[in-house]
Amino acid sequence: MDDNKKYINRLKRSEGQLRGIIKMMENERSCSDVVTQLSAVRASIDKLITLIVTDNLMECVAGDESKVDSSEMSREEIEKAIKLIFSSR
Repeated sequence: MDDNKKYINRLKRSEGQLRGIIKMMENERSCSDVVTQLSAVRASIDKLITLIVTDNLMECVAGDESKVDSSEMSREEIEKAIKLIFSSR
């Protein structure tokens, strides 16, 4: 994973969001505000998972060109397929 710094930055952003949610709860903010922020964190984590899996898959495909034929999938097509997989869980 050459993009570890990119992934770590995304995780740190999510970590900051979680700390903010804790403060919201300590300050007794509304349930809907807390849930909205939790949903945002979940979406950011899901996006990170998709990025990591997509990047890894792209590395595997690029690393073994003997398995790649003329109907090569684009990065966008792979991301779309992975999103479909993760959204079905």
